[in-house]
Amino acid sequence: MFGNDRDSLRRYYCTIWDKASAGQVLEPLERLIAEVIREHPEYQPVLTDAEMALTREYTPEMGQTNPFLHMGMHIAIREQLGGDRPAGMLAVYQQLCRRLEDSHAAEHLMMECLGETLWEAQRGGGEPDERVYLERLRQLARKV
Repeated sequence: MFGNDRDSLRRYYCTIWDKASAGQVLEPLERLIAEVIREHPEYQPVLTDAEMALTREYTPEMGQTNPFLHMGMHIAIREQLGGDRPAGMLAVYQQLCRRLEDSHAAEHLMMECLGETLWEAQRGGGEPDERVYLERLRQLARKV
């Protein structure tokens, strides 16, 4: 969405949350982001303070989840589901939702697979392997 410009991305989240909170009309992508924000009330205070949103660091040593990364993963998964890409992902998601009876929890489990796939791609300097990603999702569905 914004490449590597962390501040622009964080500012965008804040702007969308401001618009959504004020009841303003949102574009389709903004609606998706606002929906994810609504599902994460624990992150909403960060989005109401743009200065904090832009300056706060989230490192593993701090023991806190990066809310922007977390919500971004939800958004990525929902975008992938919308296009069933990789092909077969939607069926896996539906299976997880049936078993867990909770679509949000299903996304959280899927985020583990996405994160691992993205980490491997970054480490290897290449593109994420959709076949490996889909197989991870299928293995996840077999375990749940």
